[in-house]
Amino acid sequence: MLLYIHVPFCRGKCRYCSFVSRPFDMGQVEAYVATLLLEIRHWGRKLSRPKLETIYFGGGTPSLLPPWALARIMPELRRQFDLDDVVEWTFEANPDSAVDGPYLKSLLKYGVNRLSLGVQSLSDADLRFLGRPHDAGQAIAAYGLARQVGFKNISLDFIWGLPGQREAVWLEQLRTAVKLRPEHLSCYGLTVEAGTPLAEDVAAGDVTLPGENEQGRMYVHGAEFLEEAGYLQYEISNFARMGFVSRHNSGYWEGKDYLGLGPAAVSTLEGVRHENPSDLREWGGLVRAGKCGQGGAALTEAEKTREMVMLSLRTAKGLRLAAYRKATGRDFLKDNEGLVTALRQNGLIRISAGHLRLTKNGFLVSNVILERLSY
Repeated sequence: MLLYIHVPFCRGKCRYCSFVSRPFDMGQVEAYVATLLLEIRHWGRKLSRPKLETIYFGGGTPSLLPPWALARIMPELRRQFDLDDVVEWTFEANPDSAVDGPYLKSLLKYGVNRLSLGVQSLSDADLRFLGRPHDAGQAIAAYGLARQVGFKNISLDFIWGLPGQREAVWLEQLRTAVKLRPEHLSCYGLTVEAGTPLAEDVAAGDVTLPGENEQGRMYVHGAEFLEEAGYLQYEISNFARMGFVSRHNSGYWEGKDYLGLGPAAVSTLEGVRHENPSDLREWGGLVRAGKCGQGGAALTEAEKTREMVMLSLRTAKGLRLAAYRKATGRDFLKDNEGLVTALRQNGLIRISAGHLRLTKNGFLVSNVILERLSY
């Protein structure tokens, strides 16, 4: 089983962010930690101290959790869950809150073995535009410090397709990132999410994003550059050196059971999905009442099939056609005969060794492809 813990605190809201997060407040942090401990104990009892394969602290900004909070949370995880077989323990951090050597060392002592740094850009101008609380110098310093204290598995997050950005600028950022030699890179296209300041600026015409052709070149040529530099593209937005694929995220795409703790966290256990309230007080009330996991909905066979197809096609492995036939009793290629022919002719998919995979150009338009497929 995979375990995800959502930490909903940030120094401030980035202009593009639609995730569940709120400004850091020590009183709310104290309430959050107390509730999280109760939720950890609840699930430890309910699932009879289950074995975990991976742990992921995401957010928000987990690295804003004070040392006293970690000193309460981490031992409780060990008491309530079996961590003997955990192969990957990821902790997300923003560079401004990761330039603390003792803090990073404490993470290693607790068992964290993978650090995910939210760099996003190595341009100070871009970072200011995005509303990030750090600059490029802090990002590089945080990476260097993490290496110094002993992290051997570091992932860096970047965003491409920023206003005014051109392909050459994006490729130069990747060259700089590759020189640092991180084990993993996540490269996401800037998404304009409804209700964010960025969306308001775009709607008002105050911000113009690069055109589709320019963004297409950034994506395809960026992916080609990273693979030439030794980073295997194993998912639409993720690249890793040999042996450093994210086991946690891969578990999601492979359909493994996962438990989510914290406000807005989602769980899928034995085909039943439930989501925690995003409001801290509502989540706290649910946990204190001992109702965690109640009211979930069992996934229908159609929903399971749809998710299998959508998640599989996000990955470089693609969809195993025999798995689709086993789940549905149907032939995926016949179900989508006309579309498959068109996609192959346009170089958007390839079929080999019993798998249907999207090409790099196919990844670029994956949303459109997935919308048109029949499951």
